[in-house]
Amino acid sequence: MRRFWPLLWSVLPLMVILGILAKRNIGQSLRASSPLIPLVVNTWRFTNATEKAWKILYEDKGSAVDAVEKGCTVCEQLQCDGSVGFGGSPDENGETTLDAMIMDGQTHDVGAVGALRRVKSAISVARMVMEHTTHTLLVGDQATEFAIMMGFKEESLVTDHSKQMHEDWIINSCQPNYRKNVVPDPATSCGPYAPADVSTKAKKWHVAKEGKNFNLANHDTIGMVAIDFEGHIACGTSTNGAKYKVPGRVGDSPVPGSGSYVDRHIGGAAATGDGDVMMRFMPALIAVEGMRNGLSPMKAAEMSVLRIATYYPNFMGAVVAVNLDGEHGAACHGFDEFPYSIANPALQPVTVVTVACIS
Repeated sequence: MRRFWPLLWSVLPLMVILGILAKRNIGQSLRASSPLIPLVVNTWRFTNATEKAWKILYEDKGSAVDAVEKGCTVCEQLQCDGSVGFGGSPDENGETTLDAMIMDGQTHDVGAVGALRRVKSAISVARMVMEHTTHTLLVGDQATEFAIMMGFKEESLVTDHSKQMHEDWIINSCQPNYRKNVVPDPATSCGPYAPADVSTKAKKWHVAKEGKNFNLANHDTIGMVAIDFEGHIACGTSTNGAKYKVPGRVGDSPVPGSGSYVDRHIGGAAATGDGDVMMRFMPALIAVEGMRNGLSPMKAAEMSVLRIATYYPNFMGAVVAVNLDGEHGAACHGFDEFPYSIANPALQPVTVVTVACIS
């Protein structure tokens, strides 16, 4: 007996670890056999992207990461609503740049690009960052150099349409405009600008007005979450950002926890809207943490959106969330309603779900 106890204590930690791993594997297997799995959900009525991701998951038995990459790629190629992919949302200089990210829930690895120039396949470059570097985010010309090194084609993202948008913006005295606390007055002038001496009162006014440049035509990031037959989860985003943004601006889409986020033990979420405001609150992460604490996906999304509205009551945005059982929900603010697209074994073909926004 004296020899037995030392032996037991030596193997007990290993037994505990094996028990935890077994429990996780059993839980994942049960979720993978759920009638709501596999699943793909994405922001807005971008059903072509949903269909592509669903085909990879359901027909090809592909991975969640593959589904997210290829689904978002469809939106990049189709220039969904002019706010994803090339030829949309020119900055002050008339250039289109791209933001994207992808996250693998199994490893918790992330790859992202911000202000990517002259390369069309933003989310595929982001996946290269995830799989071929130990970094998370590359930006600007250096991200372009990396993409070319990985075999991507360098080409202009400007189109006749985006050129015309930029010309019309200049004719309209460069409105809307994201500058503040500068001279000359950015509400009436195209600059060049210099810092202005700003009073506390003026600073408060600018906070109250923040978000006024965002509307239904200036928001449409695609954010996607997918769960495959194995119960593995992934997420991703892609966008060309805010129209007429200050050159170099990077929004919330490529920021893990803001544009999208997944946890292999809980679920995932994606956000869309006024990225400059939303990235200050990490809404996708907050929604996932809400589900961790027992909230339904809808209630978790509501909590995330309401937290932002407490500070910015005029902001426009939405969050869609899904747990590992395939339950889904969304919440929005500043719009009348928010549609999201979903496909699972019970919802074929792709279904668009619309929720009324929180007033």
